[in-house]
This record gives sequence, structure tokens and C-alpha cells, in this order.
Amino acid sequence: MQFTAAQISILLSGKLEGSADTTVSSFGKIEEAQEGQLTFLANPKYEEYLYTTNASIAIINEGYELRHQVKPTLIRVQDAYTGFAQLLSKYQEMVTQQLKGIQQPSYISKSAKLADDVYVGAFSYIGDNVHVAAGTKIFPNSFIGDNVTIGANCMIHPGVKIYHDCELGNHVNIHAGAVIGSDGFGFAPQVDGSFKKVPQIGNVVIEDHVEIGANTTIDRATMGSTTIKTGAKLDNLIQIAHNVEVGNSTVIAAQAGVSGSTKIGNNVMIGGQAGLVGHIQIADGAKINAQSGVSKSMKEPYSAVTGSPAGDYTSSLRSQAVFRNLPQLEKRIQELEALVRQLMEERVVSGE
Repeated sequence: MQFTAAQISILLSGKLEGSADTTVSSFGKIEEAQEGQLTFLANPKYEEYLYTTNASIAIINEGYELRHQVKPTLIRVQDAYTGFAQLLSKYQEMVTQQLKGIQQPSYISKSAKLADDVYVGAFSYIGDNVHVAAGTKIFPNSFIGDNVTIGANCMIHPGVKIYHDCELGNHVNIHAGAVIGSDGFGFAPQVDGSFKKVPQIGNVVIEDHVEIGANTTIDRATMGSTTIKTGAKLDNLIQIAHNVEVGNSTVIAAQAGVSGSTKIGNNVMIGGQAGLVGHIQIADGAKINAQSGVSKSMKEPYSAVTGSPAGDYTSSLRSQAVFRNLPQLEKRIQELEALVRQLMEERVVSGE
């Protein structure tokens, strides 16, 4: 597919500088892009490449001042990174719109209800009483269990498993290998030291505009629902336990783990490999640094923590600075002790 600079500027509501007839058919990084490709400049670290790139079109911030002439046709927008993302989304949408119909072999229960333009890839399984709304794409080797509801314009990538009774809203994007609705980790200890499994009879509810990364697992609730609220974004390889609630527009980076019944507020940011214990609450806007171990509730909105166990972000950084200086501090203490001993000996000699 080819696009002209004029078409792109209209799509992004941008200001065009250069030839409106310049065409591109693919995308490229600014330091590697070739003729016929579109690129963007958002990070000042890559500014030098704007003047050497061979890209045909470049998206830049509207306030950026050129130091000298550039080769590509420019499209100025309020935020280059957001504009480029918008363009990629449109391109992906155009590509996936071509996917329609039911590929064979696949199994679709007679009681399942799929909108006319739904795409189902080969070797997929769709169980009893499943409802799939318009525009949704279910890629090959996916499993959709009984009584699952999937909203409009969702993307269920290859190998996704959605267990029975789970509910997905509109514009949900679930990447390859993710498991939605597997049993929560519930086992009751017995007097003989063994563990008895507690049946997990709840479900998972994923609201609108949520993205779930590859190989992420979200456990079903023991009772009620594990809930991922509107606009939340989960990276790859994340574990969300039973009865957890993830708030609106919260983002969680890869390899993080959230234990059962923890409630995470809105607009929270959780770094990679962070761990949250169960039955705590995380206030709106909180920031949890990578590899932090959060063992108690964060009740103050927009607070930040780091470390394991996690503590106040600023205080923890001060402590880390002191820790790095411990060898030097130890040396100074030893020198002071030696000086004190010397002064004491001199006082004894002088008879004081």
C-alpha cells in the first residue's frame, strides 16, 4: 500500500513542508530508513539522523526548528511519537480488515453467535454460547471457552486461551500465548500437611481498550471477578492472580506479579519484575519502580516506591547513596579511631 504525504498530513491533521506528492509504502527507523519509507523524530538523541536519513517522509514535532535543510518531506504534528503511533494503528487496521471469514479446519459450536465480519483462523476452537461482536479477529490456534463474550474490534492473537465465562469489552488486544481465566492459586492447608484445592468459580472481566501482552496469565476469581479496567496496558509475561483489580489506564511492565485480591488504582505505573503481595491497595497514580517488592498498601495518591521491601522512592535513593559510600565511610571511621587513640596516648604520656 502506498500513501502520499498529502494523505498522511490530512490523517494526522499535520502541517506539510515539501512535496505533497511524495509517496511511501513502508516504515523505517530514522537512522536506517531508505527512500520510499516513512520515519519520525521524537527523541532528541536521534536529532542528527534527521539530516542524514534517506527516508522520503519524516514526522516531526510542530515546534522543532531546523538547523539546516533536510531531504525528506516533513509533516509537523503536535507530538511526533503519538502521530507515528496513530499512523501505525491505521496501517495495521487496514491490513487486518482484509481478514474475514472462517478458516478450516476449525470448530465453532452451533450455539455460538459470531457477527458476520468476524475472522476465525484455522485450528481455533469456539465453545458453546460464545458471543463475538463485529470486527473481531481470532487468529489461528486460539481457544475460546463456553459462555465467553468478546466485544467489537478485538484482536485475539495466535495461541490465546480464554477460559469459560470470561468477558471482554471492545477494542481489546490480547497477544500470542496469553491465558485468560485459568484457575487462581487457591489451596487450603490440611491438618496432615497436604493442600486441598479450592474451586475457582469466578471469571475474568476485561473492559474496553485493554492490551494484554504475550504469555501473560490472568487468573479467574475464586468468586466474583478478576477485573482489568478500561485502558489498562499489560506487558508480556505478567502474572495477575485471582480477584485482583487493575484500574483504568494503569500500565504494568514485563515479568511483574500481582498476588490475589490486590486492588490497583487508576493511572498506576508498575515497573518490570515488581512484585505485589496479596490483599493490599495501591492508590491512584502510584509509581512502583522495577524489581520493587511491595508488601503493604500505598495509600497516598501519586506516591512512589522502590526497593525490596519497597520504601519511599526519594528516601530509598538516599539510602542507596549512603550504602555505596560505606567503604569510604568505614575508612574514615578507622582513621578517626586511630587519631583518637593517638591523642589518648599523648595525654597519658604528658600526664594529663
